[in-house]
Amino acid sequence: MIPVIALVGRPNVGKSTLFNQMTRSRDALVADFPGLTRDRKYGEGTYEDQRFIVIDTGGLTGDEEGLDAEMARQSLQAVEEADIVLFLVDGRSGLTSGDELIANQLRKSGKQAHLVVNKTDGQDPDIATADFYSLGFESTFLIAASHNRGIRSLLECLLPSEDEREEQDRAERYPGIRIGVVGRPNVGKSTLVNRMLGEDRVVVFDMPGTTRDSVYVPYERQGSQYTLIDTAGVRRRKNVREVVEKFSIIKTLQAIDDAHVVILVIDAREGLVDQDLHLIGFVLDAGRSLVIAVNKWDGMDPEERARVKEQVRRRLDFLDYADKHYISALHGSGVGVMYESVQACYESAMAKWPTNRLTAILQDAVAQHQPPMVQGRRIKLRYAHQGGSNPPVIVVHGNQTDALPGSYKRYLENTFRKVLNVTGSPIRFEFRSSENPFAGKVDRLTPRQRVKKDNDLKAGRRPKKQRMKSKKR
Repeated sequence: MIPVIALVGRPNVGKSTLFNQMTRSRDALVADFPGLTRDRKYGEGTYEDQRFIVIDTGGLTGDEEGLDAEMARQSLQAVEEADIVLFLVDGRSGLTSGDELIANQLRKSGKQAHLVVNKTDGQDPDIATADFYSLGFESTFLIAASHNRGIRSLLECLLPSEDEREEQDRAERYPGIRIGVVGRPNVGKSTLVNRMLGEDRVVVFDMPGTTRDSVYVPYERQGSQYTLIDTAGVRRRKNVREVVEKFSIIKTLQAIDDAHVVILVIDAREGLVDQDLHLIGFVLDAGRSLVIAVNKWDGMDPEERARVKEQVRRRLDFLDYADKHYISALHGSGVGVMYESVQACYESAMAKWPTNRLTAILQDAVAQHQPPMVQGRRIKLRYAHQGGSNPPVIVVHGNQTDALPGSYKRYLENTFRKVLNVTGSPIRFEFRSSENPFAGKVDRLTPRQRVKKDNDLKAGRRPKKQRMKSKKR
């Protein structure tokens, strides 16, 4: 389905300008004159191969009569047709009673509505949006439609990405929470799958390589839908010789990509080996939530158990956010508790956070620990919004973000993880810098003139042209 986006708001807040920018056309009349648009106008736009339909509407005031009342009916009809409603307000005029009336109408409609503060060019973002927080919208976007600023970020948040469209296809084929069970050969993956299902659904035999293909099993537990994926064991590359086993490994990697949550099964009696760490790397590269299941825990003496726990703690120190369970798939001990971790991982991976909250967390983090200076200029991080789910993607906008050190990125990840209570799932960050308006301009000064200019600036002297202008005045 092609998403339909309706633009609503008071007269002369920039709806038609935004319509033209989104459709890359001049189909809608634009002038500094309220009430120019009267009928609904439809247009089609694209953003990164994703098509969408935009509806431009006439201005609403909340107390329409005569012709204005008919225009208002046209606008409300567009709201009914739309999947997403963008409520435009004027950042220069501030909040008005008309904005409050329109916000109440949108709340009654039950549609997915977002607040868009237009005409924010040349203004402080905090001052431009301060009045509008009282309207109670979860997500707020700042744009300057006439200058085409902020519209790409707006569309990126509104429209599903390619990964999200693939996720929708998977959800139709495999309902509920998809749990992938992975590990080395003969660590007890199929035994764990049968224990979680409560029946002997897959073949179990004490021989490595029993499972050759990934098996998808939909089922229901305590009113919740799940799809359990049993996979073939993955050995080290040098030990893989059969062609069938190579295809089995490919199927396992596809199953990891299909899953919401991956349970990595480790053999407690062999301990944590390098191949287990390689599999963890596959899972983290795919961005999937992770639960560690240390199997064959029964029959081990206390000293062996303490040794294995210490090894897991030491070698998986970088996975402190992932739950670890010590289980016996054969006897069922500790298996039922894993569902709580699976549920928490799924909720974290698929969570949706409003832009206001993410920006507030970013501002608090920056206030507590500022980014470093680069070439005498402080790195600025302005606002953040969510760019995707499974794994959660947080897009941070600012200046000089390319120079942000890895230590500060880890600081931001830990801060967001703690505040948002993200369990088991990795968080990915994307940092984007604003365009430099002076980029590409040619510096026509000679080396000698450039040195003189630098010396004048250091000494506090104004350039020659500025001194001449001040004398004329």
